[in-house]
Amino acid sequence: MINFVFFGTDLFAVKVLSELKKLGLTPRMIITTPDTQAGRHLTLTPPPVKIWAQQNNIAFLQPAKLSDPDFIHQLKATGYELCLVASYGKILPADLLAQWPNKFLNIHPSLLPRYRGPSPLQTAIAGNDSETGVTIMEIDKETDHGPIVATRTVTINQKWFEELRDETAQVGAKLLVKILPDWLAGKLTPQAQNHGQATYTKKINKSDGEINLADEPVKNFAKIRAYTPTPGAYFFTTKRGNQTRLIIKKAHLSESNELIIDRVVPAGRKEANYRTWFNS
Repeated sequence: MINFVFFGTDLFAVKVLSELKKLGLTPRMIITTPDTQAGRHLTLTPPPVKIWAQQNNIAFLQPAKLSDPDFIHQLKATGYELCLVASYGKILPADLLAQWPNKFLNIHPSLLPRYRGPSPLQTAIAGNDSETGVTIMEIDKETDHGPIVATRTVTINQKWFEELRDETAQVGAKLLVKILPDWLAGKLTPQAQNHGQATYTKKINKSDGEINLADEPVKNFAKIRAYTPTPGAYFFTTKRGNQTRLIIKKAHLSESNELIIDRVVPAGRKEANYRTWFNS
């Protein structure tokens, strides 16, 4: 059994943890981010990884600062062989990495150096790429910059974000389990990235989900798949002289590449068939 610590926060990280558990690999401790206020009523909400840790009876920490001496002490006390990071959401400070050189590996859902940063899957889908992948890399002090240990390619086709998120998480976990014995034995030599070819993604905002129905249908369908469910793809339409914002829940392309919107949530209303709502 490998003694390791897992850093992660969101549902991609949860899928990685679940797949690792299926493959017989569970962390000794989980590090995740603090609870945050969410929703209309700003309810204090735990990150998905904390919930997973509680459900699986695994110790966890939620440090506000990774440089906190108490946190460093607790991390050292685990006596871990490896720290695995997957969608943690914070940059690990250089002094933390320096204390345990070559001990931090990251599972990143893109084929680095393409799509560094916080939204690699959404960016690949919205750009209508045919494929993406997973990279296992050593972590250094820069974002998604460290040398590459292993990669796997994943086809996109017309996959939606959640489907691609889950698939890349599972592929990444399986790839890690495959290479881990050789990595721990020092038999793998990481390869430096070609930094001149690096591209960077940005944090997705609510405004990124707006769809202009006059745009090219294939482009719009790619954006819908990328931004559903978060932050949500939407458009504005006028019905009986009133402009209404519609969140797109389901859509498809016809055989002639016409964008067909199937299900929507009108502002202040329940989900409905788009044509039924429009004609009512």
